[in-house]
Amino acid sequence: MTGGTPRVSCVFVCHDGGGRVLLARRGAGARDEPGSWDCGAGALEFGETFEAAVGREVFEEYGVRPRGIERIGVRNVLRGDPVTSHWVAVVFAVEVAADAVRIGEPEKFDALGWFAPDVLPRPLHSQCGESLRLFGAMRAHSPSADVP
Repeated sequence: MTGGTPRVSCVFVCHDGGGRVLLARRGAGARDEPGSWDCGAGALEFGETFEAAVGREVFEEYGVRPRGIERIGVRNVLRGDPVTSHWVAVVFAVEVAADAVRIGEPEKFDALGWFAPDVLPRPLHSQCGESLRLFGAMRAHSPSADVP
């Protein structure tokens, strides 16, 4: 995206409710940074709620419906120097059934994996770390984060 109006992206960190996060490796057909591991995201469509966009995108990318959706942050994402891409990223934590996920967009992703937040694959997509940081901050402040 060059110039013009910023777009809105719904970014989601899928988790299994037990501490693991789901990441997808971007394949050769990905828009950018092929070979890097990333959480999910998709553009908000006109007239769509954030939750509807997240539900739609999680299903498209991973073939599963969310069990729970929680907004965990907002980021202003400016990429390039000079800026060539501008997104307002609304970030969500999304619980999904770990055994039900699959690659829903094989033209974009070539692998999925469940990871502990402190043992992540490399390389991470340039925008993934900040979303995972927001997820970590959300878990650290959750009353259930201290429950085994």
